[in-house]
This record gives sequence, structure tokens and C-alpha cells, in this order.
Amino acid sequence: MSANISKLKLAIQPAREQLLSHKVYSQINDLQGLQKFASFHVFAVWDFMSLLKSLQIGLTSVSLPWLPVGSANTRYLINEIVTGEESDVDEQGNRISHFELYKQAMLQMGASTDAIDTLLKSLVEGQNIFTAIDSANIPQNIKSFLAFTFDIAMNAPLHVKASVFTFGREDLIPDMFTQLLNEIYEEHPQKVSIFKYYIERHIEVDGGHHSQLATEMVAELCGTDTQKWEEATIASIQSLEVRSLLWDAVMEG
Repeated sequence: MSANISKLKLAIQPAREQLLSHKVYSQINDLQGLQKFASFHVFAVWDFMSLLKSLQIGLTSVSLPWLPVGSANTRYLINEIVTGEESDVDEQGNRISHFELYKQAMLQMGASTDAIDTLLKSLVEGQNIFTAIDSANIPQNIKSFLAFTFDIAMNAPLHVKASVFTFGREDLIPDMFTQLLNEIYEEHPQKVSIFKYYIERHIEVDGGHHSQLATEMVAELCGTDTQKWEEATIASIQSLEVRSLLWDAVMEG
């Protein structure tokens, strides 16, 4: 691990620890609590994909005629992550994005998808993303969370996007959460099996291989530029703090 990566991780540690100790995790102790959590958390699963695609757009050639963009190393890193996130496998081995898998888990457990479906419908119909967020029937904290993500995705420089993606949008899954999830699964195996698979898959892929690839991407994009490392660190901390708003929304919802 490079010295700059170590320094960044040290700087974001307080915000990360605050999220890990958030009271939201202790509230997910039955099926009803899990349903409520999923109906809010799905927004983070969805906008994460948009942040990811903004990186692919910036780091690879996605227009015609094709022209080489950036370094082949960063192209490889982001394309491999996109492949895993956008076309992973479900329990039966069928190709599926992590967002679609999450929605399947919600439907199985009986969690409402109305809010996220309505937001996506407005976008399909051509509404501006920020207008759609502002007019959505969701808590203000979720609106603030989404607005931050899309501001980064659409306006931030690549090294900031990459750092927020890698360090500010880690899906923090403490042992307490997995333990509670296992207990809920034992009581409702037919309702929680897909969600349990999603979490296990997320820990295996996103928390392991993809995390390493994303860290390498940040290191390459920031290089030896002190200002870029500072900007990346600040944005990552802000992202973790905004993530706390999402957890607050779950608590208040």
C-alpha cells in the first residue's frame, strides 16, 4: 500500500468509524426492520452504479469514432469493475446487475420498491436528474444524499470521483449487521435468501477484488500530485458524512 493511500485511509477513519457505529444497524433486528432498511438503502445501490458509469465514461472511450483515452491500466481497472457490478450472477448463475439483484431481494422480502421505481420512471420519461430528485416523494436526507452523488458524478474531476467511489461509498457492513441478518434468515429463509446472497456476494466481490482494483485506480489518477490527494481525501470524508444522512433517514422513516 502506498504512503498516500495509507494517509488517505487514516484521514477518513473517524468518519468511517462513525458510520460503522451508527444506530441504524441495531434497528435491523426483524423482517420488518430489514424491509424498511432495504427501501431506503436501494437508493445507495442505484446511485453507486451511476457513479461507477461516470468513471467509465471519463476513463474509457464511449463515443464514436473510438479513440484511446487515458492509460490502458485505468481502462482495464474500471472496465473490470463495471463488468462485475453491471453483469454479475444471481444464485442460479444468471447474469444480473447488483441493482437488479437488490430489487429482486426487496420483492422477495416484501419491501416496497415504489419510491425507487417512481424516481426511475421520471428519469425514463426525460426529467432532469436533479429535478427528479427534488420532486421525489422521499425524505430530505435521501434527496441530499443523492444530490451529492450526482454532483460528484457529473461535475467532479476524475480523481475525486474515483476516491468517492472507492473510499466514500464503501458499503460498510459491520459484523453486527451480518449476525442480525443471519438471525432473520433463520426465521424467514424463503423471504431473505436473495438479500443474504446479495450481501455475501457484495462482501466477496466488492469488498475484496473490486476494492483493490479501485484503490489502484485512485493511486494512478492522483499520482504524485499533492493537491489531488487532498481533494480526494476531502471528498471521501464528505461522502461518508452524507452517507450518514441516509442512515439517519432510515432511523427517522
